[in-house]
Amino acid sequence: MVHYELVTEWKALKSLVVYYSFEKNVKFVGDLIAKELGAEILELKLEKEPKSKDYMKYYLGEKQVLMKTTPKLQPYQLKLKDFDLIIIGTPIWSGTFAPAIRTFLMQEKIEHKKIALFYCFTVKRGRISNHFKKALKGNNIISEIGFKEPLQEELELIQKRIKRWVQKLLNCMATDK
Repeated sequence: MVHYELVTEWKALKSLVVYYSFEKNVKFVGDLIAKELGAEILELKLEKEPKSKDYMKYYLGEKQVLMKTTPKLQPYQLKLKDFDLIIIGTPIWSGTFAPAIRTFLMQEKIEHKKIALFYCFTVKRGRISNHFKKALKGNNIISEIGFKEPLQEELELIQKRIKRWVQKLLNCMATDK
């Protein structure tokens, strides 16, 4: 349980939830996390989103992952240096983060930050933790959580998991000061 003073100190800290969402699962979870935490949101958008409505879009996404492409993102205004905690969310594609997240991480060159991770998947998590640790070397990854097809779950269950996870983040941030 977090002591009252720690929670009031937390309110002075700034947090950001940044995510890329292909089929709205990550957006759904990211928006709930941001609401629970009182965080700002940065939804990454590609300059050219895949237009295909069938399985071809998955093939194109998988091809981008395997070739480690970095698709161009739409511009955004936030500066990561202004935040104490950065929470990054992604769908899992071929066991790793989406190409839009790869672009974001390469553009921002995040260093010496407290990071939390969340991801959504259909089948399995793969080695996403290892991929993030490599890409975010020099940062402190304080926690991560995965959601299997969250739009298929009961809202109340997802909210409870998020509430517990956010409390864990608050505890980590309060004791890490």
